Amino acid sequence: MGNINEIYDVMIIGAGVVGVAIARELSRYSNRLGVIEKEPDVSLGASCRNSGVIHSGINYKPGTRRAILGVRGNAMMDELCFELNVPLKRIGKLTVALTEEDLPGLFRLYEQGRANGVPGMEMMNNSAMRRIQPGVDGIFGLWTPSSGIISPYGLTIALAENAHANGVDFYLECQVESLTRRDDGVFEVGARDLRHNAMRKFETRVIINSAGIHSDEISRMAGIDDGVIWACRGEYYVLDRRLDGTLKTLVYPVPGRNDPGLGIHLTPTVDGNILIGPSAVYIPDEDREDYRATAPVMESLKREGLRLLPDLAASDFIRNFAGNRPKQTSPEVGGNADFTIEDTAIPGFIRLQGIESPGLTSSPAIALEVRDLVSRHIELRSRTDFNAANPGFTGFFSDLPLEARRELIGSDPEYGEIICRCERITKREIRNAIENPLGARTLMSVKYRARATMGRCQGGFCLPRIVRMLRDEYGYEPEDFMAKGRGAYMFAGHVRSRGEAV
Repeated sequence: MGNINEIYDVMIIGAGVVGVAIARELSRYSNRLGVIEKEPDVSLGASCRNSGVIHSGINYKPGTRRAILGVRGNAMMDELCFELNVPLKRIGKLTVALTEEDLPGLFRLYEQGRANGVPGMEMMNNSAMRRIQPGVDGIFGLWTPSSGIISPYGLTIALAENAHANGVDFYLECQVESLTRRDDGVFEVGARDLRHNAMRKFETRVIINSAGIHSDEISRMAGIDDGVIWACRGEYYVLDRRLDGTLKTLVYPVPGRNDPGLGIHLTPTVDGNILIGPSAVYIPDEDREDYRATAPVMESLKREGLRLLPDLAASDFIRNFAGNRPKQTSPEVGGNADFTIEDTAIPGFIRLQGIESPGLTSSPAIALEVRDLVSRHIELRSRTDFNAANPGFTGFFSDLPLEARRELIGSDPEYGEIICRCERITKREIRNAIENPLGARTLMSVKYRARATMGRCQGGFCLPRIVRMLRDEYGYEPEDFMAKGRGAYMFAGHVRSRGEAV
């Protein structure tokens, strides 16, 4: 393959929550680590396009990796989120039997939860459920207090930036195109630098395939043809923060045994919004990265939202989005397969496929399992200077006590200038997001780090101010402004001459 640009002990392909959790865990060791991601930021696939639920473990067959790693990962989340300063709310979940026909499924979940070691479960009648969530329907329910909510992209970004602070190299906008294992057991990786349209070449002793929806394609590059991924789209509506506090807990229906998901439900978020969804519809292979929200599903979600929350106004539906699950079961089979996390027949090639729900919950536990697999191929050399804290992030300004906000404004006047009115985000927070340590350069990167454009006006007030800031203070030209990535450009040029541009 010619000259090698970089030499690594371990190279991770894919910077979703699982890939970066592995990167952070391996950064506890002094081996050289790299992460390749084809998108211009971490967490732009399924890791930012889900409900953000920390699952208890009741939905998974005992003895499977989904069950074992889901329960283990759930138990690890409090310490992990404390270290990374990521909000986690243990609001619990009610899985509700609406009719007599749902009861066998509900009792099956209870027995699975017992077998999986889910803590604190309790079966409840309707009056007991209503003490937790006023107005909830159903004849019986299963309460799991260990369930919670988190910002999925917030966790992914925090994991990645902490891994980077501990020495992991990130190659964003870098798409793997070839994998070759030499006779000496070293892999050569060819990847296209999408920003500069040039090839980069890497050498590594271990490859971890954590490419999510594209993991089967990466495996085929390495010569592994088994294990097909089917994309299954889940669509959501996002409701305005006016409704914050309406839901005290998660409320789910009892899923069917062969359902591809857990059913449409209302999910509160850590930021105060409510999500309606997700749907679960298989999509063609060529549409794996088609994240469009479709009119028929949106109408269905709106009807469901109005049924569950009759006082909703049309203005409460502020946006929608979709995410595609990497399923290992075909549309004909349905249901869910177990996670694939394994050493393969190709020494040094570790494969992760079909990491759908509860992948977010399981991510820290998956990282430990993959660490043990890596140790079979190379010596992991412990280091004493690992820093578990998320560098530079102390929380959102508007969430701080009044006196702390006054002190920050006194030390930096940019904390006193509001850029995003809906979410009360300051200019300093926007600047910190723009200057993120990973070098991500999209408006989505600013949105996920600073919460800007997430409010009722969806960027109507703050987006022009962020654009002006990027142009005037960071030298952005029109072609530099990307909403999400290559192909999603925001501007074609200036309406007026450069000197007169607004």
